[in-house]
Amino acid sequence: MNTPDVSVVVAVYNTMPYLTKCLNSLVRQSIGRDRIEVIAVDDGSTDGSGRELDRFARLYPETVKVVHQENSGGPAQPSNRALDLATGRYVFFVGADDYLGHEALERLVAAADEYGSDVVLGKAVGVNSRNIHQAVFASNELEIDLFDSALPWSLANTKLFRRELIERHQLRYPEDMPVGSDQPFTLEACFRAKRISVLADYDFYHAVRRLNARNITYRSKHLERLRCAEAIMNFVAKLIEPGEQRDAVLVRHFSWEVARLVEDDFLGVDRAAQEQVVAGIRNLADQYLTDRIRAKLEIEARLRISTAQRGTVDDVLAVIRQDAEQGVPPTIVDGDRWYAGYPGFRDPRLDLPDAWFDVSDTAADWLARLEAVAITWETCEDGERALTVTARTPRRDLASLTSGPIGLTAGDVTGITLETSRDSTGSTVRAQFRASLLLAGAGVGGSLLGVRSQLTAFGGVGSAPVRAPTRPTVSRLMFRRGMRFFVITPTTSHRGQLVIAIAPVTPRRVLARLRRRLPQGGK
Repeated sequence: MNTPDVSVVVAVYNTMPYLTKCLNSLVRQSIGRDRIEVIAVDDGSTDGSGRELDRFARLYPETVKVVHQENSGGPAQPSNRALDLATGRYVFFVGADDYLGHEALERLVAAADEYGSDVVLGKAVGVNSRNIHQAVFASNELEIDLFDSALPWSLANTKLFRRELIERHQLRYPEDMPVGSDQPFTLEACFRAKRISVLADYDFYHAVRRLNARNITYRSKHLERLRCAEAIMNFVAKLIEPGEQRDAVLVRHFSWEVARLVEDDFLGVDRAAQEQVVAGIRNLADQYLTDRIRAKLEIEARLRISTAQRGTVDDVLAVIRQDAEQGVPPTIVDGDRWYAGYPGFRDPRLDLPDAWFDVSDTAADWLARLEAVAITWETCEDGERALTVTARTPRRDLASLTSGPIGLTAGDVTGITLETSRDSTGSTVRAQFRASLLLAGAGVGGSLLGVRSQLTAFGGVGSAPVRAPTRPTVSRLMFRRGMRFFVITPTTSHRGQLVIAIAPVTPRRVLARLRRRLPQGGK
């Protein structure tokens, strides 16, 4: 029997009905079933996923191999079991609720063979408004460096790996991490790789956000996420010596995993858990937060993490409440320096350096910080529906400090500015987004558009996410684009930032909605 080019690993736990589309995308790959093996490990599913795997194994016995086991609590153990069985020259990991583009494996293998790459990244896109970090996919790259690229922000395992590299270094998933266990594996593979390549000219991987959001990533809580953050950062520290290279990786983990622990939802965590989270952040910061990393953190993350390092739970809560409940902090001007007026500034008890609050070098971005105060659907003169966002800042001098228009964007869509005004309590910007423009850039799987402000000041362009302290209460509306239907929903991200979610609507849902509109007993 010929050695397969690719062993495709699928760890499965209760992913119906998404699993069917995932498996179909694998057995129908343009590379051909004779060049791949699919190793699917059913981790004790109870929803029929195991039966679906067995059905595909019967249909494609030469390609699909299925292993059933008791539930292990996460994807690490089933992934390791599949790796032990893999025989392909390369390994590719697929989430059981995701799917591949038709030519994905053929293109990836061809690139790895041509370039001699140990790891190849194929462009990943989100489905159902799932947000995928896109910086690393800016262009095709023969070779990128782990420490001088956006790769640390894309450490998911959804890449093509040379299996010889995996086995030479005995790379496996840490089975004590229920969340994020793919990160140590991916990080070490990239660290050991002689060449890492990027293919950005095709949608290789479609990452699906389940509409019921019941998978383990969405369900994980603060203490579990803290434990996983500690595990990955300790792993980085063992793998990479202290210095710029380690910092280039750890800045991602402080910006993402650690910062997420003290997002706005931290306010609702019970006190005992809050105490443990703050103590955990303090320990991580004391060990790994260098001045170089701290300077690269966004102001909110920098001050929340730094306050956890130096202060109490109540001090951290005060900083979070400033953003989540009180709005844009005041600007403190001292000579030619601007400082963010968060709680703790020049508080002798905390002894936080002024430099941690300094926003002078990003003054235009700081000036652009706005807070959404109203979101409404309106009807334009031509009858089209449009989403109108009203945002404010406590700065009365906003217009006088800018040298051009002040506007709002949603992803790549520029809103029509309807108003820029000021009153005794601050300045207001009101912009409108037509539904047709929001839908125009949405892929078949939908999109998630972050709303940002944009202005010109101090010789540069400033931009900042628009915060929404409370989740918008405006209705979500259904729209048609061609033969497809989408729902547009204004909502907030876990960071308290205003986003516009555009999600596809299944035919079943459209029919159900139409039935609800019919009179009872009517047709």
